[in-house]
Amino acid sequence: MSGKVVEILNKLDKSLILEFEHAEEFLPSYGVSFVSPGGEWLRVPFRSKKQSSAAPGYIARRIHFDNWLVEKVRSKPLITLLEKTAIRKALRHNQRWVLHSDDESCFEADLVLVCDGAYSAFARNSAHSATEPGHYCFGLRAYYKNVSGLDEDNFIELHFLPEALPGYFWIFPLPGGYANVGIGMRADKMRKRKVNLKKLFYRVIGENQNIAPRFKQAQQDGEIKQFGLPLGSKKRALSGDGYMLCGDAGQLIDPFTGEGIGNAMLSGMIAAMTAYAAVQKHNFTADFLRNYDEAVYQRLESELRLSYTLQQLVNFPWLFNWIVHKANSNPSLRETISCMFEDVDMRARLSNPLFYLKLLFSRH
Repeated sequence: MSGKVVEILNKLDKSLILEFEHAEEFLPSYGVSFVSPGGEWLRVPFRSKKQSSAAPGYIARRIHFDNWLVEKVRSKPLITLLEKTAIRKALRHNQRWVLHSDDESCFEADLVLVCDGAYSAFARNSAHSATEPGHYCFGLRAYYKNVSGLDEDNFIELHFLPEALPGYFWIFPLPGGYANVGIGMRADKMRKRKVNLKKLFYRVIGENQNIAPRFKQAQQDGEIKQFGLPLGSKKRALSGDGYMLCGDAGQLIDPFTGEGIGNAMLSGMIAAMTAYAAVQKHNFTADFLRNYDEAVYQRLESELRLSYTLQQLVNFPWLFNWIVHKANSNPSLRETISCMFEDVDMRARLSNPLFYLKLLFSRH
């Protein structure tokens, strides 16, 4: 849960982050370690423009974070929470949406906020928002106990292995001596190279000279989980008559970092504000709800476009190796990379060829 998640929660209620500080399910994280295709490490602390006693980011098992969110929803008397109720079909009738659940219940709504994830049936069937292999990633993760060499400040690790580009292998420390371990890779590259992601995952853990030794005493906890990641590397319509697509359903995952939670929460907040305006004006038309698209992309478009450029740069392992090596001896570059997680202007510098020309001829 990145700084963007912290930002959104603080806008809702500044006391929420304090709950993370005192909950054993949440681990504070203070940075990221990039590992180049050549195996060189670059340890980058997270920077934050706003001074806060809270950590700049947190790590938790997904089920614990989701449960924390659901408990917040459950505590609100104006919200009706229907559990074990999946919406299987959505039909447009008399300028309203009719939603059919799997237990044959039926709901009608002027406005639907669609937050059903990467495999959203509504996005596919009703919004006609199709995924594309060049803008889609497959990932898998497992939980492990006793992985050695985890960072004392709970830095997350991104290993850009040559066989997984454009993508990476990750190790995220978790509370209680556990770690979230996984790998992700873009769908079109997987198909072209005929990569079996699960076999590649276990091969890395068992054979990679830098990673395998850290798993000698490690035990897998539970089964491996596979999932799809619809990337925000292509601008798409996010709304229409009576609906707004949020988070993964809107294909808003960062193409470079693979982060989806921050952008999902941001889009959810903007959708809520747009919904409030729509109710006030009793206007649920596509024209009015286009305000949602504009607000989301005003915040995210530059960021997503630059992240896509950085994703493309990762296709050149020699360049990535050189950047990491240079950053380890160049404080200015290291600071730029540190700030890129929250500063679009910094990310723009990293995508500009002139930036690398200046680095090439710099003395440091």
